[in-house]
Amino acid sequence: MSDDSLAVNRANWDERVAAHVASADYGVARFRADPGHLSGVVRFDLPRLGDVAGLRGVHLQCHIGTDTLSLHRLGARMTGLDFSAPALAEARRLAEATGAAVDFVESDVYGAPQVLGREAFDLVYTGVGALCWLPDIRRWARVVADLLRPGGRLFLREGHPMLWAIDEARGDGLLTVEYPYFEQPEPCVWDDAGTYVTTDATFTRTVTHTWNHGLGELVTALLAEGFELTMLAEHDSVPWEAIPGRMVRDADDEWRLRDRPGRLPLTYTLQARRLP
Repeated sequence: MSDDSLAVNRANWDERVAAHVASADYGVARFRADPGHLSGVVRFDLPRLGDVAGLRGVHLQCHIGTDTLSLHRLGARMTGLDFSAPALAEARRLAEATGAAVDFVESDVYGAPQVLGREAFDLVYTGVGALCWLPDIRRWARVVADLLRPGGRLFLREGHPMLWAIDEARGDGLLTVEYPYFEQPEPCVWDDAGTYVTTDATFTRTVTHTWNHGLGELVTALLAEGFELTMLAEHDSVPWEAIPGRMVRDADDEWRLRDRPGRLPLTYTLQARRLP
């Protein structure tokens, strides 16, 4: 990742931390009030996650740590890693307020093996909306392999590359593929004054740089790093209103297309094991 893209994206994330902490979408107050509360993203995947009790896990791109704390509450010994100092400050504040023994480390993803150690973890976890900030999926797969002990597993829930390729702002009701599905050398550059949670906050850091990664590119990158794919499930739902005005919220607190939701995969869950 170029220094320019890293700086642009970090500034955007840093500025939105306070709004995310205050938003009901992240449920920080509920985490403080209810020792059994889990994030919606982790709850959604409980049938696929399995038993994580006693595992040493790292949550890459953890933001304010709500998914990290959720995995801790399921019994994993968790470390969270993120490149945003303000986000990590809030994650540490939440962990302290809830009595959770979770470590939080500041680094970009590609530097994770240097700051966390190689073959130190049983579980690498990554949640929705993380991979699009990374320019090179092969390098990311190498990082995951470096972090995991032989036999350790990757658990990933992510926005589907077809979702990232759709023009969600069209007003004519059509779902059209407008943006790259496959990884490109240059980023897509966006200028968006909002964020994905409900907030009245205004922002000045509005530009971001993102990259898409096709599902085949992701799987091939993991296979090349010595992984065995153990699960790949595509979903017709996503944790936020990704296509505004055209989605409905379901009983799992996820969003689906109102009209013929089977037309478009919105997220996927992938698991892979690092071979001995």
